[in-house]
Amino acid sequence: MTTIRALQLLADRELVLGPRDAPPPPAVGEVQLRVRCVGLNHIDVWGFRGMAFAKRQFPLCVGAEAACEVVAIGDGVTTLAPGERVVPYAALVCGKCPACVRGRENLCENVAGVRGFHVDGFAQELTNHPARLAAKIPDGVDDRDAACVAVAYATVEHMLFDNARLEAGEWILVHAGGSSIGSIAIRIAKALGCTVITTVGSDDKAAKARALGADHVINYQTDRFEGVVRRLTGKKGVDVVFEHTGADTWNGSLLSLKRGGRLVTCGATSGPSGTINLMQLFQQQYRIIGSFGSPLSALGRALDRIAAGVRPVIDTVYPLEQFRDGLARLESRDVFGKLIVEL
Repeated sequence: MTTIRALQLLADRELVLGPRDAPPPPAVGEVQLRVRCVGLNHIDVWGFRGMAFAKRQFPLCVGAEAACEVVAIGDGVTTLAPGERVVPYAALVCGKCPACVRGRENLCENVAGVRGFHVDGFAQELTNHPARLAAKIPDGVDDRDAACVAVAYATVEHMLFDNARLEAGEWILVHAGGSSIGSIAIRIAKALGCTVITTVGSDDKAAKARALGADHVINYQTDRFEGVVRRLTGKKGVDVVFEHTGADTWNGSLLSLKRGGRLVTCGATSGPSGTINLMQLFQQQYRIIGSFGSPLSALGRALDRIAAGVRPVIDTVYPLEQFRDGLARLESRDVFGKLIVEL
């Protein structure tokens, strides 16, 4: 049987690049994809550490975010053709439950796992995938940018527009502006005409955030960001807080909101537990919104936004052999923007 290269976890923290059997021809409703690029995310770090929160079997091919080319189609596939490029949706959702029918696939009641996390992912040369769970890449969007979409860019799209309902002219605080989702959020918000305040952890990242267009940059190592935000807004606070860092910033984020403001959160990298003053919550009429992943529609919207010129920020591109180096960079937080692996 023909073999392909694949990056596989043999056990927690034991990552090996080697051969594996090529996939069979695509089944009914499937497409066979040649993987061009893989995006790195904290979900990859969690999976590498063994924080999968579900049973999984080793060896497990890693990689939850990719840009691919269709090389073959199975019976019944009419929406895609060989030669077209796609971004696969990593969550294997059922497509039939009420949430999926409503276009809320990230609330699927029967999800069969996330590729690269619970089941084999995309860090392999060829793979089969349901055709219904793929978004076409528009002409003019390159593979590297497209490889930022399924996890990072679509998450931001869902947070800012499906959940926070960000509008032109509003003030927004974006935490961790040097992260992959933080840097995307800055660019999207600025393209919309918002005033953007962002937090970063170093002067070097501050300069890069300003170059992205952030109006105000706060080094949280030297300043209490909530005090700076109150001063910048004349003590009113911001309309929206883009939160994904967790415990370390939670209370300050609430203090940074204006009356009736919206806080949207998708992460807790600094810790999962925070406190909240309930009187502050209801007296200030805050809206706190949890956001996880994105619906399938957000992939198409994200790709269209990139095609219109709002591109993700790419820090470094690695060959497949250096995938683990990229994970180490993510763990160290020594990164500004997105890390990409090319196959």
